[in-house]
Amino acid sequence: MKTTETPTTHEETLHRLSRIAGQVQGVKRMVEEQKYCIDIIRQIQAARSALRSVELQILQKHMNHCVSEAFASGSKEEADEKMAELLRVMKKQY
Repeated sequence: MKTTETPTTHEETLHRLSRIAGQVQGVKRMVEEQKYCIDIIRQIQAARSALRSVELQILQKHMNHCVSEAFASGSKEEADEKMAELLRVMKKQY
């Protein structure tokens, strides 16, 4: 994600998640209607990509606020905990 992008607002994030929920409902409908498998897979990939994008935006917000505040507080314990938390989340990606 570009660092020059402005962070999205809470409302924008909720709107994007609503759109993703609509995409998933569309996939369900495609399965119910026994649409062509490749078309279903493409829609699943699009929804997964959109969800990944929201995940990265939320992670960026977390780093810009929670993590940076932990470091600014001067508390080594708090900063260490935020870093450990980030590592745990990132490990689940792989």
